[in-house]
Amino acid sequence: MATFVDRVVLHVSGGDGGHGCVSIKREKFKPLGGPDGGNGGDGGNVILRVDSQTTTLLSYHHAPHRHASNGDFGKGDLRHGRNGETLVLPVPDGTVVKTKDGEVLADLVGEGAEYVVAAGGQGGLGNAALSSQKRKAPGFALLGVPGDARDVLLELKTIADVALVGYPSAGKSSLIAALSAARPKIADYPFTTLVPNLGVVQAGDVRFTIADVPGLIPGASEGKGLGHEFLRHVERCAALVHVLDCASLESDRDPITDLEVIEAELAAYAVDMSYAGTEGVVPLNERPRLVALNKVDVPDGRDMAEYVRPELERRGYQVFEISAVSHEGLRPLSFAMAGIVSAARQKAAETPAPAKIVLRPRAVNEAGFTIRKEEKNLEPLYRVLGEKPERWVKQTDFNNDEAVGYLSDRLAKLGVEDKLFKAGAVPGSTVVIGEDDAVVFDWEPTMMGGAELLGSPRGTDLRLEDFGSRPTRNQKRQEQQERKEAKAAARAELEAERKAGIWTESANYKGTAAEDRDDE
Repeated sequence: MATFVDRVVLHVSGGDGGHGCVSIKREKFKPLGGPDGGNGGDGGNVILRVDSQTTTLLSYHHAPHRHASNGDFGKGDLRHGRNGETLVLPVPDGTVVKTKDGEVLADLVGEGAEYVVAAGGQGGLGNAALSSQKRKAPGFALLGVPGDARDVLLELKTIADVALVGYPSAGKSSLIAALSAARPKIADYPFTTLVPNLGVVQAGDVRFTIADVPGLIPGASEGKGLGHEFLRHVERCAALVHVLDCASLESDRDPITDLEVIEAELAAYAVDMSYAGTEGVVPLNERPRLVALNKVDVPDGRDMAEYVRPELERRGYQVFEISAVSHEGLRPLSFAMAGIVSAARQKAAETPAPAKIVLRPRAVNEAGFTIRKEEKNLEPLYRVLGEKPERWVKQTDFNNDEAVGYLSDRLAKLGVEDKLFKAGAVPGSTVVIGEDDAVVFDWEPTMMGGAELLGSPRGTDLRLEDFGSRPTRNQKRQEQQERKEAKAAARAELEAERKAGIWTESANYKGTAAEDRDDE
């Protein structure tokens, strides 16, 4: 059973950030020494890194779910949480990272090339980091943000300069073993080679790699045989070598027919146009091609090679009569391949480098969020989208009123309230922050702003108390007038009781009044 896997779906997730800590420093004779809650640690990243010792994606086929470690919680006494460890996943050279929709995320070529496939979540701030001159002892902390979770497709496209293509048992494995130090499995039955084999060839001063692509038969581009699975390994090659069997035992085959069949399959194969490389988008049948007439050490094979060579040269092919067994003709073939590889490398060196990515700072007047008006159940709905609002919502503990008030202050400072007014929102409108796992609010503008000026206890926010509807100015004046009238009535009643002698400021009033009643 083959242990070579070159295509796998990987489920990765970064570590979650640790929550911040709510703590107040307490010492002897200092019961309230100020906030000292530490920050939570950041979650670990998941990184794909090219490793020369890794040649297959087999390990991810058996264990496709990978998760980085989480950040630790913050603690009191300003002890910050430990950051999660980064998870490094080794991949073979030439691995292409794609989304499940086919969008290329990274093309990992070269030892040490890496790509952060899933970022860890940000750790939450403790109440010590949230304190300010106006909010001296916050009764809340920010929660850690969950790490990114995504499904990616890993495709291995072999890094080779020359590809050997041909029918099964044409002698490709024998040829790669004769030209290099590779020792692939060799037998006299079709489909002996089940995985691509790589070999390094030295021709003069040029060193290059060759790859044996197994299992090309009629219909390979449509999935027959093994060629459809491994044709992607030819996409990076600068040249192709047709290895034709001149001593086939099958009566219905000949080198010319074999060449035409393989050419048709190469032309029918759709090269991945999203491949990030200059040569990667060139169709396979338009690349430099050589023809190697193999097995000329057999008398019938030499006769067949001499018979078909004029026709192949007439079609424009550079033809070599070789024998992988006796090594006849291998030196001229290797130098011809080296010439094509050198020309391709020189062309790549002369190609101007791609434009550098320039990171520009965000404009001062850029809001950093958008508001999209939608409709749900025939009622308007306002959806707030943006990196900051969505992250802030994830950091908020909605069981803590002060934390919710702090979120309201941040959104108001960002300008969300003004944008909602302009979008047509009114008090009581449904506001949703985020796309997936969104948080729904019944918007109340009076909740915005001024949390640090409220004298509520830690962990609470007076703006979130249910005081009913906000009184109007006329209602406030009427209540004030009613209080004035009630106070005036109370003073008049007390004055009447005093004049009637019911009470007096004299401490002996009760006794004097009793004696007067006795005299009467």
